[in-house]
Amino acid sequence: MPARGEQDDVVQDIIEEPATYGDAILSSDDEVYTKFSERPLTQFYQPSQKRASFESLPNRERHEEFIRKSVEILLKDAVFEGTSRNNRVLQWTCPEELSRLMEFGLKNGPSTHEELLEILKKVVNYSVKTGHPYFVNQLFSSLDPYGLVAQWATDALNPSVYTYEVSPVFILMEEVVLKEMRSIVGFEAGRGDGIFCPGGSIANGYAISCARYKFQPDIKRKGLHSLPRLVLFTSEDAHYSIKKLSSFLGIGTDNVYLIRTDDRGRMDVTHLIGQIERSLSEGAAPFMVSATAGTTVIGAFDPLNEIASVCEKYKLWLHVDAAWGGGALVSGKHKSLLKGIERADSVTWNPHKLLTAPQQCSTLLLRHEGILAAAHSTNAAYLFQKDKSYDTKFDTGDKHIQCGRRADVLKFWFMWKAKGTSGLEKHINKVFENAAYFADSIRNREGFEMVIDQPECTNVCFWYIPESLRSCKQDSDYKERLHKVAPKIKERMMKEGSMMVTYQAQKQHPNFFRIVFQNSGLDKADMIHFVEEIERLGKDL
Repeated sequence: MPARGEQDDVVQDIIEEPATYGDAILSSDDEVYTKFSERPLTQFYQPSQKRASFESLPNRERHEEFIRKSVEILLKDAVFEGTSRNNRVLQWTCPEELSRLMEFGLKNGPSTHEELLEILKKVVNYSVKTGHPYFVNQLFSSLDPYGLVAQWATDALNPSVYTYEVSPVFILMEEVVLKEMRSIVGFEAGRGDGIFCPGGSIANGYAISCARYKFQPDIKRKGLHSLPRLVLFTSEDAHYSIKKLSSFLGIGTDNVYLIRTDDRGRMDVTHLIGQIERSLSEGAAPFMVSATAGTTVIGAFDPLNEIASVCEKYKLWLHVDAAWGGGALVSGKHKSLLKGIERADSVTWNPHKLLTAPQQCSTLLLRHEGILAAAHSTNAAYLFQKDKSYDTKFDTGDKHIQCGRRADVLKFWFMWKAKGTSGLEKHINKVFENAAYFADSIRNREGFEMVIDQPECTNVCFWYIPESLRSCKQDSDYKERLHKVAPKIKERMMKEGSMMVTYQAQKQHPNFFRIVFQNSGLDKADMIHFVEEIERLGKDL
C-alpha cells in the first residue's frame, strides 16, 4: 500500500493523463451505430495504466491475485472443509470474545490485501457452516454447488431486476421459472402473475396486499379510510409473518383471527367457519384466509381443499403459505400433501427451503394476471418510459414494492438446469426417506418420544428423556425438568460444534427437539449419528 504522499501522486497522475476517445462522426444515428458497432471495443477508451487503490473497479494487475486467493479460501475453508463431516459445524465463541478476535471496528486508513485475506479466513472460521451435513437447525441447509456458482455469478454481475434494458437475461429467466412453478402448482397453463421476493415473509405480505386490492381496489388511492374493518384468518400455528405483515399493512394484529389446529397441527375448518361468521356478525369485512402447507415447527399441512370450499362460499381470497412444504409439489409421491393448492389465489413457495437453493430464493405465485401491477404500480417515468425501443411488457419493476431487486432467480434456474425436474424430484424423495428413517429409528428407542408419531413433512419433533427422568411420574414437576433438557443438550452441542438442532416449546408441550431434513446428501449412517450424539450429550442429565 503506497504511503499518503505516493497516493496523492497516483491521483494527480490520473488527473494529468486524461482518457482518450476515438473519433466519432455524429452526422446521423445510423452512421454512429455503424461506426461504433464495427470498431473493436479496445478503441472506445484508452484508460491510464495507473489506478488509485480506492477505485471501485477491478484492475487485473492489482486485484486478480487477491480475488483468486479469496476464492481459494472460500473453496477450501467454506465449501469443502466447511461441509466435511470430519469438521465442526461451528466454532462457538461468546460475543465478547468474538468481538476481540474479529476486530469489527473500522478505521480511517485502508487495509492491505494480506490483512483482508486474514480477515476473510476469520469470517469463515467463526461463522456457522450452514452447508454442513449436521446443520439441521433451520428450514434451510445444504450448500448446492450449482446454486453456489450461480450465486457467485449473480454477485459478479450485480444486476437489479426491474427493466429489460438493465437486466435482460434475468427478466426473461424469471418469466420462464415463475410460469413453470405456476404450472406445477396447478394454475391452468401456468398463467397468472408472480415475483421473486426477498424472503417468504415479504411474499406473504404481497399476498395480503393483492387480496386487499382484489377485495376493494379503491384501497390503492384512498387507503384504509375507504374501507370497513378488514379481517383475515390463519391458523394458530401459521408463520408469524402473517401477523407481522398485517400490522405493517395497517390491518392490525387484532384483525388476524387465529384458527385452532388439531392434534396434528392442521387448521380446524369448523372453527374457521365459526370465526368467519363471527366477523360478519361484528360488521367487519373478512377478505382472506391464509392456509399453511408445511408449518414451521411440526410441518403440518392444512386441509386445502376444505378451506378452498369455505373461501368460495364466503368469497374470500385463499392464500397458501407453502414456503416450506412447496418443494413437495415436484414429487409425484408427495405432492398429494398439497392437494387443493391449485384452487388458491396465491401461493408462497421458497426454493431455498426444501429444494435447497442458496439463501434467499422466495417466490409469490398468483392465479390473477396483472394483479401485482394493478395493486402496486406508480408508473415512475424515469424508469418505465413507454416509448422504449422494445416491448415494455418486459419491464416488470413497477409491479413490486422495491426498486432495486436481486436476481435470485439465477441460482434456482441454474440448479434446475443442472438436475432437471427429475433430479429435483429425486432430491425431495430422498429427504422424505431420510426423515422417515430417522423417525423409525427413535420411535421405539428407549429415551426418545415422538411429538407427532407420523410426521407429514420432513420435520421430526421429539423429546430426549434422560435416564434420570424415565421412571418419574409425568406430572408438572416432570414436565418442568424435561423442559430444561433440550436447552442443555443444545448448549453442549453448540460449544462442541458437533451439530446444530433447534428446540422449542409449543402449546402444552415442554421443550422438544426439531430436526429438519432437507439435505439429500445425508444417509442412514448420519441418522444414527444424530441419535447417538444426542444420547451422548444428554445421558448424564
